[in-house]
Amino acid sequence: MTDLEITRMAHGGEGIAELDGRVVFVRGAYPGDTVTVTITQDKKRFARAEVTDVVTAGPLRVAQACPAAAAGAGCCDFGDLDPEAETGLKADILLSQLTRLGRVAQPPVPELHPLPPVRGWRTRVRLGVDKQGRAGFRAQGSHDIISVPCTQVVPGLIDDLLDRTYTPGAEIVAVLDTTGQRHVVETRRAPRGRRVEKVQQVLEGTGTVTEEADGHTFRFPATAFWQAHVAAPDAYTALVREWLADLPAGEGAGWDLYGGVGLFVPALAAAVGGVIHSVDYSPAAGKLRQESLADYRLETHNKLVEKAIGTLPAPRVVVLDPPRTGAGAEVVAGIAAQNPERVIHVGCDPATFSRDVAAWGEAGYRLTRLAVLNAFPGTHHFEVMAELSR
Repeated sequence: MTDLEITRMAHGGEGIAELDGRVVFVRGAYPGDTVTVTITQDKKRFARAEVTDVVTAGPLRVAQACPAAAAGAGCCDFGDLDPEAETGLKADILLSQLTRLGRVAQPPVPELHPLPPVRGWRTRVRLGVDKQGRAGFRAQGSHDIISVPCTQVVPGLIDDLLDRTYTPGAEIVAVLDTTGQRHVVETRRAPRGRRVEKVQQVLEGTGTVTEEADGHTFRFPATAFWQAHVAAPDAYTALVREWLADLPAGEGAGWDLYGGVGLFVPALAAAVGGVIHSVDYSPAAGKLRQESLADYRLETHNKLVEKAIGTLPAPRVVVLDPPRTGAGAEVVAGIAAQNPERVIHVGCDPATFSRDVAAWGEAGYRLTRLAVLNAFPGTHHFEVMAELSR
């Protein structure tokens, strides 16, 4: 075991220290900490380690807030980080990634948007089920189930669900929607990197949630994608409206890529004068017709984005919210080839987002605005929104 001083944070929620001229990534450590670690991965140029003891706590460390994380769950890896410092720390991580991976020498100063509340914010959760039928959160780096409540979830969402038994190996999706109705459905566990949307059984509620955001009502299956933080949908749409408010008047199409159930459609429609084309491959989202969007000039396309963009009329504005893997160079190049005036790119992973920004740079677009939205407080995850112009 070795004592190390943590100097800064890396993407993925690991603290960074140095040992014998090598970088050491330390899970569970924050800048200013001095920690005793156990090396778990030893490479020629770097090493990885886990904290076995905190020798001296730095100024960012506080008591662990989450009982599930304290029991070993992988839910709240920032549950012992001062919430007041969290958004700024995440902004530092983003700027480092943009400089290194995004090849942006001087990124715009990011707007910081900490989203309250910092505890009890998650309105939807996916629980694993073990071989005995117990539901709970998965242990860090494992498929083991920990049936202890997490401080992320809104009050009343899961507490009694942890006392029941379910089909071994299934997953339980629980949602508390805007109307206050709880929906609990059973699905099968998704392969890594995939999202399973098929509902095997509705255990409580109707299985169809109702959400209010940006002055509109959206209805969709409990398994379809929707932002987890109670304040996120309104925060995101407000920022899109604000950033597009100075778009010169004109007629043209808008693209809403990876559009889900259409959250960004009204904000995009307010900025452009033409038809909005919303693209999403998800059957649970892309094939739905939202009654609240019936008065908009909207065409939905239930396709993969990379297959759809070559078939759509050229846009004035594009809003894209790709999955954690990012849009990728092919999609970015395909969008840029249509020469939109303005692009708003939403990212939920700073590394893949930064790689997408590098692709935008190669296609002739530059960052003009940047925002960090702390939509996953208590965890190392966060959302980024960027405006790019040609």
